Amino acid sequence: MRKSVVVSLGAAAVGLAATGVLTSGAGEDWEALGKRWWAHVQYLADDKLEGRDTGSRGFAKAAAYVTEEFRRAGLKPGGTRGYAQPVEFAASQLDEANSSLELLRGGKAEPVKFGEEAFLTVNSDTAKETEAEAVFAGYGLVVPELKYDDLAGLDVKGKIVFFVTGGPPDMPGPVKAHFQSQEERRRVLTSAGAIGVASIQNPKAAEVPWSRTAGGRFNPRMEPAPEIPPTKPITGYRFSMTVNPEHAEKFFAGSGHGFEEILAAINTGKPLPHFPLAVKVHARVAAKRWTVKSQNTVGVWRGSDPAVSDEYVVISAHLDHLGVGEPVNGDRIYNGAMDDASGVASLIEIARALKESGAKPRRSILFVAVTGEEKGLLGSRYFAEHPTVPAKNILADLNMDMFLPLFPLKYLEVQGLGESTLGDDLREVAAARGVEVQADKEPEHNRFIRSDQYSFIRKGIPALAFKFGYLPGTPEEKTFQAWYRERYHGPTDDANQPVDAAAAAQFNAILEALALRVADAEKRPEWKQGSFFRRFAQ
Repeated sequence: MRKSVVVSLGAAAVGLAATGVLTSGAGEDWEALGKRWWAHVQYLADDKLEGRDTGSRGFAKAAAYVTEEFRRAGLKPGGTRGYAQPVEFAASQLDEANSSLELLRGGKAEPVKFGEEAFLTVNSDTAKETEAEAVFAGYGLVVPELKYDDLAGLDVKGKIVFFVTGGPPDMPGPVKAHFQSQEERRRVLTSAGAIGVASIQNPKAAEVPWSRTAGGRFNPRMEPAPEIPPTKPITGYRFSMTVNPEHAEKFFAGSGHGFEEILAAINTGKPLPHFPLAVKVHARVAAKRWTVKSQNTVGVWRGSDPAVSDEYVVISAHLDHLGVGEPVNGDRIYNGAMDDASGVASLIEIARALKESGAKPRRSILFVAVTGEEKGLLGSRYFAEHPTVPAKNILADLNMDMFLPLFPLKYLEVQGLGESTLGDDLREVAAARGVEVQADKEPEHNRFIRSDQYSFIRKGIPALAFKFGYLPGTPEEKTFQAWYRERYHGPTDDANQPVDAAAAAQFNAILEALALRVADAEKRPEWKQGSFFRRFAQ
């Protein structure tokens, strides 16, 4: 690992030390604090933990490590069995060698090459055999409040719906993000009678190359186990496919439209066409199914004010990653150092800072290391549906997922910044420490609904998520984008990559200060009047 850069904030650092939120005696030694943070990342991202796949031996070792670190940091058990909140998932994995996929056109069958042209995904509702007509439905979105309907005039009953990811450029980002969530899209399409979907990644919004996307098809798919369903059960499709955009023309042939036409409309902001495809899709699916046992790990820093100590500010991060997968340059372990050992390491260090500073917030602070994020936010969804504290007493969620301390902390990019009063709190905390807060610069990636904060948002709880920010056109932007291109969901997201551990320590201090500010406030955080997500609180 490259030696971490020591970042000095000058007067801001002195001011931070004066608040008492830093580790007692550590002063301005961000380097030492960063090394302490990095040591947790190194353990959690070590090859011995085999990528911490949900329910795996490596994940169990990681959960045991977090449990012990929570105990050492002075957190009280906050689970249903000590620090643990056990949870079970139903797992499915495609048996590709015994499965097939083909297009039926003009009485002829055209095989689809798994991994190169497309791949199948499975869940508990996947049919063993499907043969169905197909339609293209633009973005596949239905947004009643905007009177936007990609299904209008299109017969989708009993059919497979092809769509391209994303949404219209003039649709507000929060609205677009919410209705692109898997659950919302699935609800709309299955209600309209569709039996399956085929998603095509918009190449402009792709975060990883197709090779890594296709390699992930061998990872088990998971959903809540039937015996412990969430309040709103997830119903899957009979058929689900992901199409390589470089081979999408194959699926459009004969329809009178081409994928190049679709991309041209996307690039110019024009409405997308909707039309029947000139093929039937035929699939035979073999799958392996089993039950996975895992856990969320929960610790509590107790509040000091009897009037509000039973109210909670949640700080969360996900402990799972992708496990062992398809080899890339001979490496099969997807270590998940930034995604999200970094966030879990910050959970531990923030808890330890509270202990060493002797902090006595009025309200309690709940530290939650969730499982199953990579499987569709399943661990946080379960926690939000079955919280280990009274649901009405959870005030806020501050989620740390891959905050990417790749360079000095000058800017902090925040998802959800303008949605609730938490954004106002963060602006003040960050400004006092010489850090400028930025709104999400890439809303098309839907990051606000793609990580665990969204499970809390759907229960009406204000939340924020974080990334290190940068200015456009700077070396920091190049570093940020290169990380996604080269390391995201790949084996090179390991403990050998260069990071700025000192800057990570500064980030931890900001998150600690923010949690304390919210815990000590007179009023609970509130959604802004104009926030799209305010509806969940109502």
